[in-house]
Amino acid sequence: MRGLEKMEGRKQSNSGNATILALGKAFPHQLVMQEFLVDGYFKNTNCDDPELKQRLTRLCKTTTVKTRYVVMSEEILKKYPELAVEGLPTVKQRLDICNAAVTEMAIEASYCCINKWGRPISDITHVVYVSSSEARLPGGDLYLAKGLGLRPETKRVMLYFSGCSGGVAGLRVAKDIAENNPGSRVLLATSETTIIGFKPPSVDRPYDLVGVALFGDGAGAMIIGSNPIREIERPLFELHTAIQHFLPDTEKIIDGRLTEEGISFKLERELPQIIEDNIEDFCDKLISISGINDREYNKLFWAVHPGGPAILNRLEKKLQLSPEKLSASRRALADYGNASSNTIVYVLEYMLQEKKDMKKEDSNWGLILAFGPGITFEGILTKNLTI
Repeated sequence: MRGLEKMEGRKQSNSGNATILALGKAFPHQLVMQEFLVDGYFKNTNCDDPELKQRLTRLCKTTTVKTRYVVMSEEILKKYPELAVEGLPTVKQRLDICNAAVTEMAIEASYCCINKWGRPISDITHVVYVSSSEARLPGGDLYLAKGLGLRPETKRVMLYFSGCSGGVAGLRVAKDIAENNPGSRVLLATSETTIIGFKPPSVDRPYDLVGVALFGDGAGAMIIGSNPIREIERPLFELHTAIQHFLPDTEKIIDGRLTEEGISFKLERELPQIIEDNIEDFCDKLISISGINDREYNKLFWAVHPGGPAILNRLEKKLQLSPEKLSASRRALADYGNASSNTIVYVLEYMLQEKKDMKKEDSNWGLILAFGPGITFEGILTKNLTI
């Protein structure tokens, strides 16, 4: 890959290019083992439909999820039993729970990230906050800043309801901020909970069971900045080029609506196929913008948001990737489920853990990818600076 070889010689980041300086994560206390999920879910929702139970059992096996964390608990259902009842207006109760939960998790993930970063919290100049699990005014960005004790002049940006692409979208925005504000340090925080869309099983909404089998809760955080201070900061990834692309006339493929019963999501079956049909052109566009002409995909590393096993399988097949190329994404899916915008943080952490298993011929360049409502593709060409 001649274009990449020209860029390989330097381990340090380019002056001015944004870098990820630290990663952090946090989770609610409730850990769910996938093998126990079906019985617990049907018990908590007072449903005894054997056909729906069998369908969810099959889905739990095909998602490849083994464990995940959730805010929902028996204590919450005892306090708000109406959440498990079909047709009741419960959006107020859901938002009361979600608004508090996502703030708590975002603060915890941010502290974890800041501690790894090694600089004082007062050095944070900007906040980018991402969530599809809350709705309030002022937004979660303010409550995060308040909870961390950030300076009142800290500049804040909020990204709401970007779904699974929100984490990479937030990273793209943080990159732009860091590169256009010399000396800035941007805290990117993502936080999600499925309580906003928790519903009892229904034969009228079979697609709801996919979410029950797949999605998890949690929070993620990153510190992004240019020109890292070598004596203090340890850059992990350089963010070289970021692009976004939406596919016209696909806005109904991932459809979410805020109703009196919370958020209702519907994912169409053709989503994995649509991603497969468009992923190669998107990746080629991202790579070519950077001046790289060759397409030796297996020399790159791949940090892909694991929307589900079908999406990963289709991407792997289309780009003819070796199985190990998506191992970090598959590990994140197995351990945490699809945690929406947070999941890319977990993938990047696993990517750093797996650097020791890289082959000599592999490049330290790779792609960060996510797919969300729109259908929207987010992509960043990045370099692993820890290799």
